[in-house]
Amino acid sequence: MITAVISVYKVANFPEGGGHFWVYMQYVQGLLRLGCDVYWLEQIMPTPDPEGETRKLATFIERMKRFGLEGKTLLYAIDRGREGDAGSFRFFGCTSPEAEAVLRRADLLLNFHYAIDPRLLTSARRTALVDIDPGLLQFWMSTGQLAVPPHDHYLTTGETVGTPDARFSDCGLPWIHIRPPVCLDLWPFMADPPSEAFTTVSSWMTSDFLKVTENGKTFLRENTKRIAFLRFLDLPRHTRQPLELALYLVDRDAKERARVEGHGWRVRHSREVAGSPEAYRSYIQRSRGEFSCAKPSCSGFQNAWISDRTLCYLASGRPAVVQHTGPSAFLPDGEGLFRFTTLEEAADGLERVNADYERHCRAGREIAEAFFDAEQVVARILNETLRSNPRSMNDPVPRSQNEATGV
Repeated sequence: MITAVISVYKVANFPEGGGHFWVYMQYVQGLLRLGCDVYWLEQIMPTPDPEGETRKLATFIERMKRFGLEGKTLLYAIDRGREGDAGSFRFFGCTSPEAEAVLRRADLLLNFHYAIDPRLLTSARRTALVDIDPGLLQFWMSTGQLAVPPHDHYLTTGETVGTPDARFSDCGLPWIHIRPPVCLDLWPFMADPPSEAFTTVSSWMTSDFLKVTENGKTFLRENTKRIAFLRFLDLPRHTRQPLELALYLVDRDAKERARVEGHGWRVRHSREVAGSPEAYRSYIQRSRGEFSCAKPSCSGFQNAWISDRTLCYLASGRPAVVQHTGPSAFLPDGEGLFRFTTLEEAADGLERVNADYERHCRAGREIAEAFFDAEQVVARILNETLRSNPRSMNDPVPRSQNEATGV
């Protein structure tokens, strides 16, 4: 049996992010269905509210039980020492020797945490970085804004990464192209009549900026879903199709929420309708379809990215009208999935879906089955990463994790 450890980012600390949870769980479920022994590795970030942190961890552990990972979580914090000291690892729910044993026997550590402490990578026989932010990750790396520790393999969900169509560096790395997965049996085709609205679930944060240098000058450029949607603010005035946004809002967003609603959008708080994995799934499956924009970096970098959320809509038999992010050799455009660049194209996509809705529902499911089946995606990952000799056959492995991580 293959033992796989999946290293994720900011799930336990963000229990109200039902969609964020599913990003990584799709990979986990694919691995489980292929008969792998799967462990979840995650760094817990300290908070000033110990009681709140305890509640979050309890919620997280309960979710792990529901998804087949009871007793399979390796949660850790890093206790920092003096300045310059890398600190030591403190595990929750298991002992340090138990965590050490899992990491040492792991055939593969599948890492989504770009800034993972490199000491955690040294014990696993093979490591693979999974790029789910194509273009952005390479931009951060090539400009020195992010130091990614070395891995044995580099996987990317960006179809254009390392190709002439990309508008960003490949960082000199041999990228292996994979597709984002969706677990088809957990996202079944829904024949029940949906609600009338096309929806999406998104953040609305205003703190995501790209640090760009042009002509010797450095400046910040907003790179958020918020600014992407604001460019299509008038869409409800160009279509009869109801549009609803489930947004992660904070108090300071009240004025802007009123502005969006004033242009004809329905707005709901994502914590109310998608604050758990089950609620997120239910919200998507009750929707008529998805309408969504992408961060400006996606179209600017031409990364050919498709959202894991969009795949959940498609698998559920809900058509999607989403912003074009670059040339694709396999993504359909015009049946089940429509990719727009202008407001007029967005309105036309909604009109075309509604003109033959049931056909586009079936086509959406067929897209998910043909290209994004989690078992097929994960099988490719295992084939690409495990076919080479394990590191333990070539390189020395520390005699204990104490040498590698200071546990």
